[in-house]
Amino acid sequence: MACRIECSCSHRSGIFLFLSISVLLVASAGAQKAARPVLPKYDLQTETKFKGTIEEVKLPPKGSEKQIAHLLVKNGADTVDVYLCPKAFMDDMGMDFSKGDEISLTGSKIKQGEADLVLAREVIKGNDTFALRDAKGNPVWN
Repeated sequence: MACRIECSCSHRSGIFLFLSISVLLVASAGAQKAARPVLPKYDLQTETKFKGTIEEVKLPPKGSEKQIAHLLVKNGADTVDVYLCPKAFMDDMGMDFSKGDEISLTGSKIKQGEADLVLAREVIKGNDTFALRDAKGNPVWN
């Protein structure tokens, strides 16, 4: 009889431990999803085309290749912040940009917080055309 009580208590402890760990894992996964930055949405209504000169190439730090790379592009008197794609996708596509490069691009002008930026759909550099989003503005790297 004593063995049955010990086994029952031990079994209950195991179930309690399993449930506790499960709750912590679910809560942790939910917190990680909430911590991910919300990417701005492409808006076909604000799509524009323009040419410019790259002033600066902004790449994510090493080890963060899934983060978005962007360019500061001089267009007349304005400097435009252009969001491209994740650095890893840029590398896969063989995209290489440098300060002083002349580019043409199609993208959506949007606001993120107080900042104005352009989400690039297509970038043309010389004879190379890079399609970053489909005709509806959905990223092609997903």
